Amino acid sequence: MDRKDVDFTAFSDGPGAYLFLDAEDTILYVGRATNLQDRIRSYFSERLGADRGQRMVDALLKTERIETKETDSVLEAYILEAHLIKKHEPAYNVVDKDNKSFQYVGITDEEFPRVLVVRGRDLERGVPGTSFRYTYGPFPRGSILKEALRVIRKLLPFRDTCTPAAAGRTRPCFRAQIGLCPGVCSGEVDAEQYKKRIREIRMVFEGKKKQLITLLEREMRDHVQEQEFEEAEVLRRRILSLTHIQDVHLIKRDELVDESDTAFRVEAYDIAHLGGKQAIGVMVAFINGERSFTDYRTFTIHSVPGDDIAGLREILTRRLGHAEWRLPQLIVVDGGKAHLRAAERILSDYGLSIPIVSVVKDERHKPREVLGDASLASEHERVIITSNTEAHRFAMSRHRKKRSQSFLS
Repeated sequence: MDRKDVDFTAFSDGPGAYLFLDAEDTILYVGRATNLQDRIRSYFSERLGADRGQRMVDALLKTERIETKETDSVLEAYILEAHLIKKHEPAYNVVDKDNKSFQYVGITDEEFPRVLVVRGRDLERGVPGTSFRYTYGPFPRGSILKEALRVIRKLLPFRDTCTPAAAGRTRPCFRAQIGLCPGVCSGEVDAEQYKKRIREIRMVFEGKKKQLITLLEREMRDHVQEQEFEEAEVLRRRILSLTHIQDVHLIKRDELVDESDTAFRVEAYDIAHLGGKQAIGVMVAFINGERSFTDYRTFTIHSVPGDDIAGLREILTRRLGHAEWRLPQLIVVDGGKAHLRAAERILSDYGLSIPIVSVVKDERHKPREVLGDASLASEHERVIITSNTEAHRFAMSRHRKKRSQSFLS
């Protein structure tokens, strides 16, 4: 499909899910967006291959039609995307479909079910002492899932860790005190009432918000007829909240991890140790030239003590094992040619073609030159040097903390 074949004005500028279909109406790829029109337009950028990879270039070449499903909120778009991936298993969402590190929402099989976040690999091998009756996902981006659950929990409080009420217990758990648990632990709800709440949560994750609102409206009318006005008012407020979901923070987080051509992600890596002891590796991330603190990661190194190249191989391998973390457009490592080649081999093993550069330091540990693609190094010199410096700062900070903890113990 070419840009000239698409009327972008036909797409909504609101949230929703989008589907790429081939000539036989087979769904090739499913995604979601805060702004459908802008997101679809981004696929026709000249930088598509560099920003999204060859897989998406191939998908677009086979696409004959783009279909969208509008939602009332980003929250619903996020849930709908996961539902459609699970239902249709699109060929170009194969990473999302198969990777066991992606997260799911699980509802346990108990009298008072818990709503938990669980990784795919844990679902597959089983969680000791926990049986799930319903699961929803996969959700590729764990940080967005956590924010989505915060929104849902404010609307429909649920149990996650507290214990059902024991004989004589009346004090609610902390989450119940702040309105995020219906009071399972203190006996404020019985099993039948809580069963209704779980049904409501299931309807949200199954994309049945409109049916849920209809159900709540019917219950509200029944309370009014019985002159149970307080109960009716509680339902009225819940209906209003569901109708106008306030997911401002979710929108901001969704925009932060936007995979469009305007979001350029750089990851920088560094290692710190003292004579091979308390070795740690770090990853820092920059999005559009700005630090993304929520994406910073620390790795305790278990490979050969004092061998920085072996340590680099380890942390890159462990990082790439987290397919729920968005891949960068550029990787920055600290060191010379040997470090650069080691990083390139790791990415080659994973079948990835992400550009890598390495920053060589002088005797005063100041950047002397950047190895790798010369034009890329020149174009992104500022963020390369900045991210490398930040990775070193963060590595030293984490290493000092680890040494202090070791000394105190």
